[in-house]
Amino acid sequence: MYIKFRWLLILLLVVGYVGAFAQNSPVKSVGNVRNVTINGQQINITTDNAFAEVTVYSPNIIRVRMDKQQLPADFSYAVIAQPQKTKATISQTQSEVTIVTDSLKATITKSPFAVTFYTTDGKIINQDETGLTTSWVNESVTTYKHMQDGERFIGLGEKTGDLDRRGNGYTNWNTDAFGYQANQDPIYATIPFYMGIHHGLNYGIFLDNTYQSDFNFGASNNRFSFFGARGGEMNYYFIYHKQVADIISSYTQLTGRMKMPPLWSLGYQQNRYSYYPETEVFRIAQTLREKKIPADGITLDIHYMDHYKVFTWDKERFPDPKKMTDKLKDMGFKTTVIVDPGVKVEKGYGTYERGLAANIFAKYPDSTNYTGEVWPGWCHFPDFTNPKARLWWGSELKKYGEDGISGIWNDMNEIATWGQKMPDNIIFDYDGRKASNMQTHNVYAMQMTRASYEGAKVAFNKRPFVLTRAGYAGLQRYTAIWTGDNRSEDSHMLAGVRLLNSMGLSGIPFTGMDIGGFTGGATPALFARWIQIGAFNPYFRNHTAVNTKSAEPWTFGEEVMEISRNYISLRYKLMPYLYSTFYEATQTGKPVMRSLAIDYTQDQNIYNTQFQNQYLFGSAFLVMPFEGGAQFGKVYFPAGKWYNLYDGAVQAGGEQKLIEVGMQKLPVYVKESSIIPMQSLVQSTAEKPTDTLMVHIYQGAQNNNYTYYEDDGESFNYENGAYFKRLISYDAAKREIAFAKADGALKSKFNKIKVMMHGFGNGAFKMNGKSINMNDDFVSFLNPLSKFDPQGSANATEGEKVKSIIIKNNGEAFSISY
Repeated sequence: MYIKFRWLLILLLVVGYVGAFAQNSPVKSVGNVRNVTINGQQINITTDNAFAEVTVYSPNIIRVRMDKQQLPADFSYAVIAQPQKTKATISQTQSEVTIVTDSLKATITKSPFAVTFYTTDGKIINQDETGLTTSWVNESVTTYKHMQDGERFIGLGEKTGDLDRRGNGYTNWNTDAFGYQANQDPIYATIPFYMGIHHGLNYGIFLDNTYQSDFNFGASNNRFSFFGARGGEMNYYFIYHKQVADIISSYTQLTGRMKMPPLWSLGYQQNRYSYYPETEVFRIAQTLREKKIPADGITLDIHYMDHYKVFTWDKERFPDPKKMTDKLKDMGFKTTVIVDPGVKVEKGYGTYERGLAANIFAKYPDSTNYTGEVWPGWCHFPDFTNPKARLWWGSELKKYGEDGISGIWNDMNEIATWGQKMPDNIIFDYDGRKASNMQTHNVYAMQMTRASYEGAKVAFNKRPFVLTRAGYAGLQRYTAIWTGDNRSEDSHMLAGVRLLNSMGLSGIPFTGMDIGGFTGGATPALFARWIQIGAFNPYFRNHTAVNTKSAEPWTFGEEVMEISRNYISLRYKLMPYLYSTFYEATQTGKPVMRSLAIDYTQDQNIYNTQFQNQYLFGSAFLVMPFEGGAQFGKVYFPAGKWYNLYDGAVQAGGEQKLIEVGMQKLPVYVKESSIIPMQSLVQSTAEKPTDTLMVHIYQGAQNNNYTYYEDDGESFNYENGAYFKRLISYDAAKREIAFAKADGALKSKFNKIKVMMHGFGNGAFKMNGKSINMNDDFVSFLNPLSKFDPQGSANATEGEKVKSIIIKNNGEAFSISY
């Protein structure tokens, strides 16, 4: 009896100690569930220390919100989708709440509150870490997830490092990172969305919280991964699909997808910090044309302004902006100008005076305007989280529309100021909700691009091109993004490839980097390789800093110029393919530049650091980047069959191989069963190609459906049906190709289609039900590749042996000849 009493006393003491520890702990856990209310697709939960809300957003998405206070009214700059009406079964017992849809199952244990997500057949996809779950340290909130055996983590937006992020931690705080290291974190943009992969399962988690956030995938611990923020609520969306591409699609359904960009913005862009005066701009434009280097854009950096003041022109350097832009348009060039958010405090300066009158600048708590120093001097900053400020910014953009500007480049919008320490107590409107700089900082740039896009759309009366350095999840609705002030180093070039792939994994299709590097100076070999890779980037921009040597293609010598011309020309021939791929991004969210983790998720080789830089450009091209001076390189071919782009040689998949690289050629292969539309070479997208669309079809064992898309390339008329769209299908087993009836009210600019058959041999096949036998023809994607290539002459005279036929494009009936 005495022994039993002693153990009972010890137990009571332990429980009392644990309770006292929990009460006094600097870490406040979410605690046990005390009350549950089920309202349709939403579950409201009260715990010991928090309030929670779990919502079935769709069959594949469940949202989890938690806060120490009653949850505020819902608001997000990132998420634009509302919950879908979903057939979901929600039930509870004394110990747990269960949610079941046709795609996943979730359980919420009550003691303590913890969430586990399962497949419908009971496999664990993701679960809170036992004993830790969600907790607060002061105002910081963190959710801890059990790290599964062999789990990989990909995405998280503009983050340096390896494709597989396991073992690393990251911080989201938009940072002006001039000349950043190739492994530096954080840099410019915040995309708090990642995907986990384990045991053949894939899931996504999007933390929608604009405070500084932190993600840890097993850095400094071997127990858990976690994500959290330095303020605000825990607010995340859990997404489950069997395929990574579908997770990205659901994520972009939540945060929105890009609109069709203007066609010219997909062409080659020639930039420098800075081109001035206007005679220098014309010299660059004229040289591009004289040397037959296709190009569509010239960008003006801050030296076009009057003492760096936004919405002004230096009248000595640019006496008549409209006359200049008109002349450039006549030459086939569109003009993009840089804009910074800082508005100089200067009496008599129109933009400043109008901003004061409109009362749209960010303020201190005592209602005085915040002042920070940047290029023009001491500046105020528009509060882009205020709808009034966004409208005001749009009205300022009207002058650029009148001056013939076609693109707006948003820079320094982290916000960057000298000293890089904006005070926390700056107050922003936050669309009427009021928020400090701590909550607003990461979303400021996104709202600036929103103001630029919405304003330029009116001011330019056509699709604007908008570019940004910083941003937040959902930025793809308004803008393209580039990777900022990189360096002229091989490591930066390859890190840039991974940055673009990671942003593609994170729902952003229109991405690019400064070709050749911004700081320093590229060697000829590095520049040649970088421009080859740039031809297979969504945004293709050559840019270098002030006080560096010029980096136009001709400045590196004749050989590099010819390599540059060939790959830029190839991009222009591929413009129908690229434009159709951008259309796909607007419909599905699938990126233009695709990490192999999208289509080959479970293939362990693609995460190998030797092969992690490889990617797909659209659905067809496998691109294999290497250092500029590399002569040989090890590559990996995923499952399937692959055709060498240059000579048609076939390579089996599932193999590692050492290949010759050299400066002349970037290793590029074409996936079997691919359908690739191409056009004749033009010097800009303003030039009309010939009336024959060339459609290359590669024999393979897989069926393929490809959507070819056209519109006018500049207006929003496509939203009202003014487009030309055709489904092209390849049935491998039947050896049949079908061109479906065209959809849309627009007539194609191509009257004929020349179909080029690769690898089909001499056997018969069908096209739209008609049996075809053809004579041999020849084609080369790069013809000639280069007179400096020892094999170039042979390739130029013969090329790859293929078969071709010509069919009528416009109209209902197909006229087939061969």
